[in-house]
Amino acid sequence: MKEELAYGIKQTSRLTGIPEDTIRYYEKISLLPHIERKENGHRVYRQEDIQTIRLLSCLKKTGMPLEEMRPFLAVSADADPAEYPELVEHLRGHRENIVSQIASLQQVVDFIDMKLEEGRYRGDCLDETLAEEERGETEGEARSVSPVQMSYFPVTSAKDRAI
Repeated sequence: MKEELAYGIKQTSRLTGIPEDTIRYYEKISLLPHIERKENGHRVYRQEDIQTIRLLSCLKKTGMPLEEMRPFLAVSADADPAEYPELVEHLRGHRENIVSQIASLQQVVDFIDMKLEEGRYRGDCLDETLAEEERGETEGEARSVSPVQMSYFPVTSAKDRAI
């Protein structure tokens, strides 16, 4: 029978890309339960622990709060997702949030690209205000806004803001 590989915390940190202090913290808050220790007190990580740390890292990259990760740790890697519909639904909702964030960030990138193409990085607001004053426009008057500009400031309903 093949002996299972064991790693120290430095090796585990290198294998997972997670800092040692973060690994210790995950253990402290019981996201990594039952980490073995040698007689000298040094932690011993098995392949299963490394897979768990990688899962935590992946979920963390999505912006999922640590407490929301706990239910996913109770499910084995080879489990049938159909057996855990509440977790599947949670992941779907989380995915929708991520897709929305990506769309919002893409709008920011588009806006930056537009500014780079125009060659104007500063003073837009000041330039527009001075131009309005020169034309004799007052603050109370509505200013025309292009559809492109409007897309960078989406209007949300009260229902959307309450979510």
